[in-house]
Amino acid sequence: MYVVSSVEELQKLNPFIVIGCGGGGEKFSNFEGVETVGFVDDDPKKHGKSFCGFPVASNLPDLFNETSAKSVAIMLPIGAEGSALKYAVEAINSGKNVVTSFRSLPLLENTSLLKFANQKKVIVKEISPRLDVIEKIFGMAPSKCTEILPKINYQHKSPVIYIGGTSQECGKRTTTRLLGKEAHERGLEVGVISTDEMGLEKPADLNFRAGSLSVMDVASSLMGSIKYLEEKKDPDIIFVESQASLTELGNPHPRGLSAAILIGSIPDASILCHRPNHPYRKPRGIMEEIKAIESVEPTSVLGISLNLRDSDEEGILKRYESKYSLPTVDVKNGGCTRLLDVIMNYLGEIKK
Repeated sequence: MYVVSSVEELQKLNPFIVIGCGGGGEKFSNFEGVETVGFVDDDPKKHGKSFCGFPVASNLPDLFNETSAKSVAIMLPIGAEGSALKYAVEAINSGKNVVTSFRSLPLLENTSLLKFANQKKVIVKEISPRLDVIEKIFGMAPSKCTEILPKINYQHKSPVIYIGGTSQECGKRTTTRLLGKEAHERGLEVGVISTDEMGLEKPADLNFRAGSLSVMDVASSLMGSIKYLEEKKDPDIIFVESQASLTELGNPHPRGLSAAILIGSIPDASILCHRPNHPYRKPRGIMEEIKAIESVEPTSVLGISLNLRDSDEEGILKRYESKYSLPTVDVKNGGCTRLLDVIMNYLGEIKK
């Protein structure tokens, strides 16, 4: 009943004051046939400046007096529900229609607001995540949007090393753990983040299943984890275990998860894991994964960790090292010593 299903529904509520001078506000004002007459934003730095051709106001009452607005569109991000509710109540109390986004103010979670709008005889509608469309296609869908974490933008102070791979089950968790142990044995203060519910072994400081989160929340969860570790223990180095792969064939679903972990880590350097002759995964290849990692984030892949569970080829480490011109090791047989040497030398060089 409250879901906007067409732009024509919005056009009938013209003209609008839009709350939020960001991506959502701009997109709303760009809807075909939607008339915007002003913008409001909480950020004092935006007040009086132009946004989409209008000066940004600091409050709604001024624009109610200065414009012919019949409706208010609240286009604020997740985490701004308090401000969104304030604006919605203010608009309804002034006899204005309200359009919210599910990020700003999910209407079914605010039934008192719906009752208030009904008493004031105004229309309240929501630009929803349209999970009804997904339910129509698959016969099932989440009951509501699963994107819930506030968006943060944190730049770490400690060096961060991302442990990626060419596929699932190729040695990322083991490599992350053993690199953490090697760094600890050298006397470094180490932070280890596992993005797997199975990452229970020491020296992991934090472990959670990143795949249980909305992909829109994964980068924030990594940034928040790194910030938490830096505040708790001031680490000399942080290792982040990734999931799946950016390029693996046959199972495309976790590839976006891998990208989100990489983006949230903002790594100074990366290590790539690979399992030759993988019995039940289809890695596209080492060079393809290196190109993907270094394209998504400005990081450098410094070495290769081979999982040799399915390979008994003699001289395989030397062959891979020659082929890819990168240090290649078996971390289960002392290879972490060499990998960490490579990492520390690189960090020393970029620090200069």
